[in-house]
Amino acid sequence: MKKTIKDFDLNNKRVIIRCDLNVPMENGKILDDNRIKESLKTINYAIDNNAKVILLSHLGRIKEEQDKKANDLKPVAKRLSELLNRNVVFVNETRGTVLENTIKSMKPKDVVLVQNTRYEDLPLKKESSNDEELGKYWASLGDIFINDAFGTAHRAHASNVGIASNLPSGLGFLMEKELKMLGEKLNDPQRPYVVIAGGAKMKDKIEVIDKLVEKADYVLLGGGIANTFLVAKEIDVKNSVYDEESVPHAKELLKKYSKKIILPVDGLGSIEYKDNLKVYSFDVNNITDGVMMLDIGEKTIDLYTKYLYQAKTVFWNGPVGVNYFKNFEHGTKKLCEILKASNAHVIIGGGDSAAAAISLGYKDSFDHISTGGGAALEFIEGKKLPGVEAVSDK
Repeated sequence: MKKTIKDFDLNNKRVIIRCDLNVPMENGKILDDNRIKESLKTINYAIDNNAKVILLSHLGRIKEEQDKKANDLKPVAKRLSELLNRNVVFVNETRGTVLENTIKSMKPKDVVLVQNTRYEDLPLKKESSNDEELGKYWASLGDIFINDAFGTAHRAHASNVGIASNLPSGLGFLMEKELKMLGEKLNDPQRPYVVIAGGAKMKDKIEVIDKLVEKADYVLLGGGIANTFLVAKEIDVKNSVYDEESVPHAKELLKKYSKKIILPVDGLGSIEYKDNLKVYSFDVNNITDGVMMLDIGEKTIDLYTKYLYQAKTVFWNGPVGVNYFKNFEHGTKKLCEILKASNAHVIIGGGDSAAAAISLGYKDSFDHISTGGGAALEFIEGKKLPGVEAVSDK
């Protein structure tokens, strides 16, 4: 077992907490603060236990200098101050004398947020490559390290693995919750166990689909993944997106698990990948010429409802349509509604499916909405998560 924040005496200690404050931003405004709110329990525990709290997080990807402005953590510091009801000191650098002097002057219960750790990815990707010197430097700023960033647990970065390799370390409450919900509920699920898998590209999820279809009783498909399986059944999906490279693998899975894999029978679509155009409705065997399927249809919703109302456990990863288009959010929204009314344990697997459930108004409707898409999938595949493995054992 791994140590947790509760295993340490935090009094007057400099506690570095790696949070996942990677929130969607537009023109310096936070569009969804869910990840910030999910970090509060661990931060407040450290404050209540008289720690000097130093927060690290990434935001977006930094590939060139202009990316820094769009991924500045300053607005996050402001929102954190509001949610914590105390001043959060923002340090606009990732290393140097200003950061070091700010930390030296901290008193117990003070909170400091350091600038985006991925600023260190220019020019040499020091954060993302787990640069040894950078990990040691960040570790030198604290006495204890707490990793509460499940969203990056599947990556070995300087701000998680690098620091944990150089300090006594433990897991935060969010990380504990993620591992418990994904592990306990899905390793030995109550049955029937139904999986909903959506999203655009099957090749990004081949390994996890293989694992899920083996373990689940039924797998309900949507999005480009479903289209790939329809092509594997020699159905003409017209202009719909599908993953040509993965068609042979889809054929193998259909042959092996023909009774488990449930495909759409109808859909909604448009002649372009746009909203506010004419919406076409069709059976999958007779898609209108020139049209791409962008959502599941009513017959498919009825079909999927039968499986979902029987389910005792449901894991959902990936929307079943282009839910950020008003014309094509219906399928995803309807499945949320059905699952809210069901008696199943429902876990949403992070990423786009979590964003969809929250944006459509179902944030508090399920047992768990994961904060990490890629991390959740790799954990379910049975892979070791570097960000967890590096934390001290009890």
